[in-house]
Amino acid sequence: MSDPESTDCKAVSAILARVGDKWSVLIIMRLGEGSRRFNEIKRMIGGISQRMLTLTLRNLERDGLVKRTVTPSIPPRVDYELTDLGRDLLMPVAALGEWAIRHQPCIAAARAHFDAANGAETPQERRASAG
Repeated sequence: MSDPESTDCKAVSAILARVGDKWSVLIIMRLGEGSRRFNEIKRMIGGISQRMLTLTLRNLERDGLVKRTVTPSIPPRVDYELTDLGRDLLMPVAALGEWAIRHQPCIAAARAHFDAANGAETPQERRASAG
């Protein structure tokens, strides 16, 4: 017999893993500004591959956070927008994303200080010694 708290924890964990990953946060923030086409989203989010964008949008759609609308034309037009559930998530996700942007310099400085104090190699040093 499974423990209800353990089941709830696993379910919540899975949801937080989806909505808290960096690509989902960035996509939800962008779709909070309005409906977007695939290539628009890709241009707005630097560093995301076409495959990762496709997978993330598909997972957000599966979770009921994003709606995909295909308009029959040549070529077909595909638009993505937040559902009501996605819009409900927008405020906390946007707050998290904005917090990360605002505190990026502080976190970078803290990491550098920690790494220097602990003799840890920076990612650049690891790449240099591996190559």
